[in-house]
Amino acid sequence: MQADSHDLLKFNYCISIAYLGPIKYYAILANSSPVLLEQHESYVKQSYRNRCTIATANGKMDLSIPIEKYEKGKTTIKDVRIAYHGRWNEQHWKAITSAYNSSPFFEYYEDELREFFDKKWTFLWDFNHAIQQKMIELIDIQPIIQLTNEFSKEYPETINDVRMRIHPKNEMINKNIIPYYQVFQNKFGFIPNLSILDLLMNMGNESILMLKNSNK
Repeated sequence: MQADSHDLLKFNYCISIAYLGPIKYYAILANSSPVLLEQHESYVKQSYRNRCTIATANGKMDLSIPIEKYEKGKTTIKDVRIAYHGRWNEQHWKAITSAYNSSPFFEYYEDELREFFDKKWTFLWDFNHAIQQKMIELIDIQPIIQLTNEFSKEYPETINDVRMRIHPKNEMINKNIIPYYQVFQNKFGFIPNLSILDLLMNMGNESILMLKNSNK
């Protein structure tokens, strides 16, 4: 559903699409419905739009989806195409499997997630949006999400615009993340605000409880 500009005041947040977004991102979805999901912004590189962070036996690892050449400042997020010259999907799934095959819930969710990496997607938006819907289903949250119908640089003060604030370089978003069990915690300590994938693989159906408490 797309948002009517006359109804903007009812929204709590405006967020960008994300590739298996971080816990803080999903905490917003779990606690702050309804939200606006930006689909008309210009593509922003080196952000969660094409990157997620997982925990591996060697520490944190960024998984980045390669994209085809685009016009900076002109190509909208919906028009960004995924590049397949490096078989990123196979590499990402291999990394995810290696990182989480010993986690409590990997086998439980494996089949439902593998299909996203077996399929060849053309557009980054389509892949991100589809896997986002799957994560919402698996976590069992019911956010009201409406798509923007045009790009707005600014929103009313009543709307928390976090399109640029939820960013890998913004460490402020690591605050208020409730610690939970992680596979390699004994080796590295608790790592906050990893991909939602990390929370789901380690906590399963208790993930929703962690998210409900991580946005306070």
